[in-house]
Amino acid sequence: MVRTPTELLSAADQERLRSLQRMKGIALGALIVLAVVFVIAFALQDRYPWLSYVRAAAEGGMVGALADWFAVTALFRHPLGIPIPHTAIIPNRKDEIGRTLGEFVETNFLSGEVVRTKLEGTAIASRLGEWLAHPSHAERVAAEGSAMAAGILRALSDDDVQSVIEDLAREHLIAPEWGPPAGAWLEKIVAAGAHHGAVDLAADSIGTWLTANRTSFAGLVSRRLPSWVPGIAHRLVDDTVYNEAVKFVSAVRADPQHPARHAVDGYLSRLADNLQHDPETIGKLEDAKVNVFDSPRVRDLAGEAWNTAKNGLLDALADPESGLRRRAATALSEIGQRLTTDPTLQRRVDTWVTDAAVFLVDRYRHDIASIITDTVEKWDTAETTEKIELMVGRDLQYIRLNGTIVGALAGLAIFSIAQALLGALA
Repeated sequence: MVRTPTELLSAADQERLRSLQRMKGIALGALIVLAVVFVIAFALQDRYPWLSYVRAAAEGGMVGALADWFAVTALFRHPLGIPIPHTAIIPNRKDEIGRTLGEFVETNFLSGEVVRTKLEGTAIASRLGEWLAHPSHAERVAAEGSAMAAGILRALSDDDVQSVIEDLAREHLIAPEWGPPAGAWLEKIVAAGAHHGAVDLAADSIGTWLTANRTSFAGLVSRRLPSWVPGIAHRLVDDTVYNEAVKFVSAVRADPQHPARHAVDGYLSRLADNLQHDPETIGKLEDAKVNVFDSPRVRDLAGEAWNTAKNGLLDALADPESGLRRRAATALSEIGQRLTTDPTLQRRVDTWVTDAAVFLVDRYRHDIASIITDTVEKWDTAETTEKIELMVGRDLQYIRLNGTIVGALAGLAIFSIAQALLGALA
């Protein structure tokens, strides 16, 4: 009997248990009926000779029923609790069965050729595209992907992430020299005149500021004059400085060939050359770079930037109406539409998926099959026996019933042939 408590079984297993018990009852009932028939026929065969045929059929049926009961029972346990050799096969050979099953799956299913043949006959990309092109399916994939990404973000340690960012920054930003690349970049900008726009913007900004802040020049220079200089002279000096500044900026803005512009060009050219070839300039830039990146404030800003980016991503991933989620769903739907209409893309995806699956199967077939072996080895012997009996026991009870019927027919045929031969010889 199966020892698994009914309340611990799933609904499907409970139905299998009921079917198994019902078939056991039917097989046992058939044996009991034949035994009763045998007793009656054996007792009355002298009075009614034709009952000898019934007795022979009943006798053969009982033998077949008992033989098949023994065979079926021997698979799962010792018949009648007697430790007969080569019985209780499944409990005694559980681990070997698991290894054999794993080898069978590895040999016959986890084969590169089998997987390739199956996948090449399946329109993977087309089916995926048809499914993904449906907006609700694309939104579902986007939602699942968002949940996965959010889980990964929450699992990341902020300290570890900041440490990784710092290591990457040191490797790719701080360790390499900035001077020569920056000088070469600046040299190309100057040679192409690309900096002229920045000079124009600076001149326009200064001119606008001067126009709006004339009062800022009051006392700018005159406060440095001796106290005995008349006040009118103070104002004249300040106005003169302001007017000259406005004229200078206006001249720079109006004249593309103004000496100040040439001075800026010359300064930038010398700076570009020094950044590439002057050790002192390069050293100053490197020192400034290291001081900036080693500043605690910069580190705090990097941490704040990560936290802000992380929280923003989590909010966007959690909101079904966020731009990120909507764009992801739209992109997935568009990919699905392309997969259904672009034969070239279909062939590329199908080939990639097939090659990837074959590679994984060929490389990890033994590891995959070992899951079966390891799992069966960890199973409790009694529980394993009960599980297998639940799965196949009902069909095995049919073997008992068939054995009863075949035994009865065989017994009747043997007795009939014997009677015919012996009667003819008599």
